[in-house]
Amino acid sequence: MGVWPATRYGSGMTSVSGAGVVVTGGGIGRAIARRLAADGARVVVNDVDPAAARAVADEIDGQAVPGDAGTGPDIDRLIAAATEILGEIDIYCSNAGTVAGTGPETPDEQWQRAWEVNTLAHVRAARVLLPGWLARGTGTFVVTASAAGLLTMLGAAPYSVTKHAAVGFAEWLAATYGHRGLAVHCVCPQGVRTQMLAGSGRAGDIVLAAAAIEPEQVADALAGAMAEGRFLVLPHPEVRDYYVNRASDTDRWLRGMSRLQQRIDEANDASEASEANDAKGATA
Repeated sequence: MGVWPATRYGSGMTSVSGAGVVVTGGGIGRAIARRLAADGARVVVNDVDPAAARAVADEIDGQAVPGDAGTGPDIDRLIAAATEILGEIDIYCSNAGTVAGTGPETPDEQWQRAWEVNTLAHVRAARVLLPGWLARGTGTFVVTASAAGLLTMLGAAPYSVTKHAAVGFAEWLAATYGHRGLAVHCVCPQGVRTQMLAGSGRAGDIVLAAAAIEPEQVADALAGAMAEGRFLVLPHPEVRDYYVNRASDTDRWLRGMSRLQQRIDEANDASEASEANDAKGATA
């Protein structure tokens, strides 16, 4: 049985102590699992890498249920196993994500993988969890999206598009079920020092690296939003202004993004020219 004595209080605010929690994915997910466990939650850790899942679970005295959150059968197995371990799942942190491809030339299978992990993982988990939560009149769903879901990420069309969809689904859940006891939190950081940022290429170096934060700062921002009942979690506060500017003067915002893309293109051209010169010198 669950032992969450005070699951909700106030207006949409979530109490963590004693809650049964599932966290999917590494990177930010590891920090979220550690923070919620430190706040008194009982945590089940999911990762596609079994060793990584077990390492975090051992550290926080939790349980590991490895699997691929980008597939429906593995999500079903995760939720079933976590329910058996926890008694009830009170908070589900749908955190797993992937960067796949660049632009329209990205193969269909990479676009599909981005949809599966970055968008459909949230839909599939909600599909299983919602009936029980609505019957109980309480539950918390955390979607790790990205500032790319509010703005965009240059050089990463599949990521940007699927993260926009993730934000849209989180908004829909909150609007549709908030009055029935569902709390929804949508996490939208910019650069975070994880393996995903390390693999984001020139665009990540130019756009994100300078202001990148640690995963623990994202987890702290989420904890604050849960305590206050806020939907939008912005570990980089400046994203709020960017979001307002995008909505209030979209053409100006797009022009600014285009100039930023030009900087990325110029940096790529310079790098390619340098590599060509190095290669020429090596063969001279």
